[in-house]
Amino acid sequence: MHKKESDHLNLLFSISELADLVTGSSDLESFLQLSVDLVARHFNAPVCSIYLYNEKLKKLTLKATKGLKPEAINTIHMKPGEGLVGKSFETLTIVREGNAVNTPGFLYFKEAGEESFHSFLCVPIKRGVERIGVLVVQHREMDYFDVSDERAIRAVVTQLAGSIENARLLIELSQTREDTEVSEPLSFVKGSAVIGGYAMGKTVILDGKRRSILYDPMQFEDTFTKQDFVKAIEKTIRELKDLQKGFAQRLPESASLIFTAHFMILKDKNFIGKMEGMMDEGNFPCEAIRKVAAKYIAIFSSSPHAYMREKAQDVEDLCVRILNNFEAGDEDKHYEKGSIAIARQVYPSDILKFVSAGIQGVILASGGVTSHVTILARSLQLPLIIAEEPELLALPENTTVLMDGELGNVYINPEKDTVTLFETRARVEQQAQTISMEKITLTLDNERVVLLANINLLSEVPLARQLKAEGIGLYRTEFPFLIRATFPSEAEQYVIYQKLFDAMKESPITLRTLDAGGEKALAYSDSPVEANPELGLRSIRFSLKHKDIFESQLRAMLRAAAGKKRVGIMFPLISSIDEFLEAKLTVRNCMDALMEEQLEYNRNVAIGLMIELPSVLETLDEFAKEADFFSIGTNDFIQYMLAADRANKMMADHYIPYHPAVNRGIGKIAAAAQYHGIDVSVCGEMAHEKEYIPFLLGVGIRTLSVDPQFLPMVQQTVMNMKMSDAKEYAKKMLLQTSVKSAKAVLESWKPI
Repeated sequence: MHKKESDHLNLLFSISELADLVTGSSDLESFLQLSVDLVARHFNAPVCSIYLYNEKLKKLTLKATKGLKPEAINTIHMKPGEGLVGKSFETLTIVREGNAVNTPGFLYFKEAGEESFHSFLCVPIKRGVERIGVLVVQHREMDYFDVSDERAIRAVVTQLAGSIENARLLIELSQTREDTEVSEPLSFVKGSAVIGGYAMGKTVILDGKRRSILYDPMQFEDTFTKQDFVKAIEKTIRELKDLQKGFAQRLPESASLIFTAHFMILKDKNFIGKMEGMMDEGNFPCEAIRKVAAKYIAIFSSSPHAYMREKAQDVEDLCVRILNNFEAGDEDKHYEKGSIAIARQVYPSDILKFVSAGIQGVILASGGVTSHVTILARSLQLPLIIAEEPELLALPENTTVLMDGELGNVYINPEKDTVTLFETRARVEQQAQTISMEKITLTLDNERVVLLANINLLSEVPLARQLKAEGIGLYRTEFPFLIRATFPSEAEQYVIYQKLFDAMKESPITLRTLDAGGEKALAYSDSPVEANPELGLRSIRFSLKHKDIFESQLRAMLRAAAGKKRVGIMFPLISSIDEFLEAKLTVRNCMDALMEEQLEYNRNVAIGLMIELPSVLETLDEFAKEADFFSIGTNDFIQYMLAADRANKMMADHYIPYHPAVNRGIGKIAAAAQYHGIDVSVCGEMAHEKEYIPFLLGVGIRTLSVDPQFLPMVQQTVMNMKMSDAKEYAKKMLLQTSVKSAKAVLESWKPI
């Protein structure tokens, strides 16, 4: 064993001294200084430095050094990617150079005094996925460090990372006000995209004052009487009824039930009764409301069930509303049309008010968002971003903000070029939606392709009809289940489906049964928490386990479809012929029950399945004999075929739509459908992606179902190609055995 490697092992054996390192330092700065001294001594290196990353300022700062000039501490800053240090941090790789000063990318800082140190070894400090900073050792001799030093420094940093991470966090928390004031003005914030879309407008800052009334006394509240309390309750009831009416008009699926929890709480004698009892005992009305609210919020918040914890926000929203209604004026703020709302927290009721007032988008500057708020914002097409940046709340009112809800980016006082880019993109998208579409879609060699619409909400139907969709290839039925506090009844579902059929006249419609579970979990369901919900009790598995819920939905569908032609019902996530036959039998049983009850229904609905699981591929012929149609859900099909979670950013390189196994699987499905003479469509995202449409048509798919906004683009793509070319191209794709070669063929496609 080389002496250098032996010395490295000695360090690792004695690294238990780390405990003394922590306890022996008087403050955070001295801990970091002792750390660089220890590493420098071991590596026999005259220089060791630690750079820590500040998430807020988006820069690396020299926080401790042995060998460089002390005055360089806290004065040398680099952005990720800048210099050798920034490169190591950004790429998460070790950088080793024998003559750093002459290395391209080396960043020289005069105040550091490092020009005489040639050998350079730099390793990123990270813990899990958290990037903490960079540790550097330097030596005067050229080519001093070797591969064994790389291994040793990586091991040492691994052992120090936890303590350094804690030090970094505490240093950030203890930053002085002066440090904050000299930082660059907020110009860009990277957030999490919740609801897509673009919006630009002047800011309206909602800093939580409305909610603070639940904790802080109002002026003159000790003058309010029990009679004022009664009036506030009455006003609250009127407000809730108006809100329900507004939601019912904009979202028929909600059936005015969004605020059911609010009304039920108001009807609870213990809730209002306890408040009145406390008033009779001498408590002021507002004080009584706060005490009862606190008790209910504490009970709901401590529940292990998500849907119960969400009720805590219902109580909070309701009590804030009651307290505000003690004052005679209208407490609701009047927003300027086209504004961007920035808030700490929003209630479901706020979403409708935002949309009604013309608010273009919402940015939540701290915390998460409840499922109800997310669902409502998505339904009302209101862009929503979560940005963990409290400084957004300190922006002056009427600051210009541009939000990109697709990427989660927030631009404060954006540059002219940035604005122009987004305006151009928005204009192109607007033109795409208003483009005049042909009634039927033909390729250049006159092959017919049917374009259908995927629909989530009834509010999307007008756009689908405007864009001449030939029908609905996928109606997702989840929304009425997601928006409620319990399962919707047969009657409630019947009303929704009937409106859908009425709106689409005689156009073909395919309804997908409940696709709950996974990312669309029903909070009120009694299903236990699953370690891996995507492989759990979801979709058809959930429906077959809960037959009463399944039958209620099927009965509503069959009744609403009475007298209609070309109606289909399909089951999601079918894994075996047994599941399909059981689901199909359930439909027949529902038909028999409706006939006995002498209720009108449709006995001629087509029964099909969404193909999303690889297990179906080897029994396609059996499925084709039993099913009236196939629909390929490519999103889940790719996910399960490749075992790559499509929602996991780290799996992006593994979620490959053009993977040879995916291509051949789709080819098999299309061939089986053609052989048995049944319809087959694609309703996943591949159906609207230009690069995949030629392959889908080439293997025999003749029906594509896409979200309405994609219809013009898909039609143009189809009408600009020859089916004969698509068939030859598909044959070539099916011959590929590697991802690399499939990608090459994909990129070779050139439409006429």
